[in-house]
Amino acid sequence: MEQLTWVADQLVMSSGWELIALVLALVYLMLAAHQRQWCWLAAAVSCTIYALIFWQAKLYMESLLQVIYIALAGYGWWQWQHKDDAAQSTGFKFSWRWHLRQWLWLTPLAIAIALALQQFTDADAVWLDTFTTCFSLLATWLIAQKAFETWWYWLIIDTAYVYLYWSKGFVATALLFVLYVVLVIYAMYRWRRDQHTELVTEA
Repeated sequence: MEQLTWVADQLVMSSGWELIALVLALVYLMLAAHQRQWCWLAAAVSCTIYALIFWQAKLYMESLLQVIYIALAGYGWWQWQHKDDAAQSTGFKFSWRWHLRQWLWLTPLAIAIALALQQFTDADAVWLDTFTTCFSLLATWLIAQKAFETWWYWLIIDTAYVYLYWSKGFVATALLFVLYVVLVIYAMYRWRRDQHTELVTEA
């Protein structure tokens, strides 16, 4: 009971802007699960708010990630609108070898960035912050391609974010990512069902 009371108190203490960003982030994921193009607009607004919040919290990589997300939201909007026919397949689009190649360059890149932040800035939680940032960019690009494997990335990344944001005192955002984990599983179900429906229709 005391734990629940503490969580409720933390939610009340959360800034109004954080709660707005939280709601828009949930809207984004729900729309993405249903493959609705408006998800990208919700994402762009949510990320703009979070970029400012994280910068103030000295989570510089997370703040930079939000800025890049805004650009990727524009790309995702364009991709889903102008290449809709080519993007209807929601199955696996890339082989495990392709993913392995991405890990082989993203991992040393993340290590180099984390070491630089640790050495030259006052950034906090640099290792988890940097690795989640780098792999979130890959996962976001994959969702713009409507590649089903994006959800496996998000399942791991969002679980890591729960710990990161909770440890930084962003209780509302940490709880958001708990919901994200649940919604990612729902999105996997929806995309698989949509793929099965497409195959039945084509047959």
